[in-house]
Amino acid sequence: MDAPLIVRAVPPLDPDAPEARRWLEDELLKPEYQNARPTAFDLAMQAVGDWIADLFRGAGGVPGPIVTLIVVLVVVALVVVAFLVFGAPRLRRARRSAVPLFDDHDVRDLAAIRAAAETAARVGDWPLAIEERFRALVRGVVDRELVQVHPGTTARGFAVAAARPFPSERDALATAAAAFDDVRYSGGTGDVVVYDELTRLEQRIVDARPAGAPDVEAEAVR
Repeated sequence: MDAPLIVRAVPPLDPDAPEARRWLEDELLKPEYQNARPTAFDLAMQAVGDWIADLFRGAGGVPGPIVTLIVVLVVVALVVVAFLVFGAPRLRRARRSAVPLFDDHDVRDLAAIRAAAETAARVGDWPLAIEERFRALVRGVVDRELVQVHPGTTARGFAVAAARPFPSERDALATAAAAFDDVRYSGGTGDVVVYDELTRLEQRIVDARPAGAPDVEAEAVR
C-alpha cells in the first residue's frame, strides 16, 4: 500500500503587488532592521558633512579665507547644537569617593550627618548634637573640595585648613573645633548655645564664597 501523500502549505512564490508590499513592510519592521535605521541626528550630521564636501568641491572660484570662515561658522554651530543636545561637559574632575572623617572612618553623606545632628538636638543630647553638627561642617567643606582631610585629621587641623578659604571665620572655626574636642574627648556636656553657634557657622560657610575660589584647596594637618 502506498504511503499517504503529505502536502505542506507553502506561501505563494509569485505574490501579487499588495501581498509583496505587505511582506516587505513586515520584514522591515523586524528589530534588526529598526535598530539599523539612522537617527535624526545621524541624518542631520550626514547632511552637514555632505554640504561641507560639496562646498569644497565647488570652491574653485571662492576665496580661501571665505571658505575657511564658512567652515569655522559651521563648526561653531555644530558645537552649539551639541551643547544643546548633550548638555555642558563636566569641567570639574570627578568627585572622589567619600573621605572618612577623623579617626572613626565616618563616611556618611552631608544629609545623613545633618539629620543626626538635628535628631540629637530635638531630644536635648547636646554632646552628640554638637559633634554631629561639626561633622556636617567638615563634610560640607570637604565635599566642596576646599579642604583635604585624612582619617587621622584632627578637628583643630581641619579648622586651620578651613581658615584659608574662609579667613573671616578663623576664630569661629577654632572655637567650633574646641567644642567638638570637648564633647568628644573631654566629657564635655555642651549646651544649646554652643550648638546654635555651630549651626549658624555651618550655614555661613555654606553661603560664603571661598577666598580665591575656585582654586583654593588646603591640606588639613593631622
